[in-house]
Amino acid sequence: MHKKLIGLSLLLAAILSALHYRAAIDPAQLAAWMGEQEQLGMLWFVGLYALSTLLFLPGSLLTLAGGALFGPWLGGGLSLLGATLGAGCAFLIARHLAATWVQQRAAGIGQRLLDGVETEGWRFVAFVRLVPLFPFNLLNYALGLTRIRFDHYLLTSLLCMAPGGFAYAWLGHAGREAASGSTQAVQAGLWAVGLLAVVMIIPRWIKRARADNRWVKQSAGPD
Repeated sequence: MHKKLIGLSLLLAAILSALHYRAAIDPAQLAAWMGEQEQLGMLWFVGLYALSTLLFLPGSLLTLAGGALFGPWLGGGLSLLGATLGAGCAFLIARHLAATWVQQRAAGIGQRLLDGVETEGWRFVAFVRLVPLFPFNLLNYALGLTRIRFDHYLLTSLLCMAPGGFAYAWLGHAGREAASGSTQAVQAGLWAVGLLAVVMIIPRWIKRARADNRWVKQSAGPD
């Protein structure tokens, strides 16, 4: 009990400190420094991304920076790895350490997540990952309160975060190419726009598919 209390206190202190000094933290500048460290910088980048996920710091800037520094595919992959590690750690913290605190923070969405996972399992996790109904960082903790298996949660999160992660990485790469006057800037920009368009279309398609599925079930009625 004492170990849990100490761990929770440290987590709360870290989150509050990160939020307090949020304006002074420049993820892009940190990522740029890591880009100078070659292979070791990649490990630092993944660790920073995972930590940012735990501390409720925005990851979009890091994803853009990752694409600019490491290229669209490697940068996107590193960002996805960091986001997945952070999401997994937040899930385990909520499940084994800070359930009461997470319930208080996620009071407005907790019951909806519990009901959704009970009904649909990993498919509901995929839905809330692809359709941004809830804040990403809080969602990681809140899903730890459900009874979904950790491996199902982690794999579903990894796959469903990939489209957005690579789209933003391509956008960061396109920005760097344009700033440097590269002849590949137009091609990179087209890739970025295309992937962002797909990311924007996916939520609409999923909502429509779910609505149609409900209509079919209602029309069929009881057996």
